[in-house]
Amino acid sequence: MVALITVEACVDSVASAVQAERGGAHRVELCDNLADAGTTPSHGVLVAAVQALRIPVFPIIRLRGGSFIYDADEIAIMTADVAHARECGVHGVVIGALTPEGDVDEAAVLAWKEAAGGLPLTFHRAWDVCRDPAGALETLIRLGVQRVLSSGQRENAWDGRANLAAAVTQAAGRISIMAGGGVDEHNAAELISATGVHEIHVRGTAPLHEMMSFNSHPVPFRKNWPEDERVRMVTDAGRIGEIVGRVTVNDER
Repeated sequence: MVALITVEACVDSVASAVQAERGGAHRVELCDNLADAGTTPSHGVLVAAVQALRIPVFPIIRLRGGSFIYDADEIAIMTADVAHARECGVHGVVIGALTPEGDVDEAAVLAWKEAAGGLPLTFHRAWDVCRDPAGALETLIRLGVQRVLSSGQRENAWDGRANLAAAVTQAAGRISIMAGGGVDEHNAAELISATGVHEIHVRGTAPLHEMMSFNSHPVPFRKNWPEDERVRMVTDAGRIGEIVGRVTVNDER
């Protein structure tokens, strides 16, 4: 039979979201500031993405980079952001928070769940750095979270494939485990076979060189990513299409 694999593309602009859909992605995680692992996109980006796409749009709700421990004011801000995203017409939201002890911040998740008004929730890779992943997974199931994005507590999903497989077994259909982190056209099919996941989270980007006709002496505004500030990484429809093509195959499981 044909494998029912969902390919979610992580994007940081409306243009990249459109390219992801063109390549055959089934859903987008919409972010800003991917250089800092993704923060909440703006009102304008949310509205434009919802209007431009036919596939579901799930924005990440994360007001800053750094740790996943948030104080009461930060949780209140993100609660308002969840409600605002729902009002903009998104199809779900991506959230995540931990306590200082490394457990799921249940109060934060419940506040965001209420603000989402029934929209599905994805718990992001905060799960990968929690104290007790198996216990946290049961907590997320009890809280009514629909999906966990994970690299299997490793730097990338391939290295974490054993932990991802264990999570799929533990979940037993009660929550979806979505593999993300270094997933691409070269390893997606093998990763799915090794773990049993039915959803993958990919970037599928290519460099876009933006050169002014006037090329002044460069003044640095950013550090580290990308190295050349006149280069942006944007979603490539061809790469997304290749990933989708490689995972939509006869499933022998």
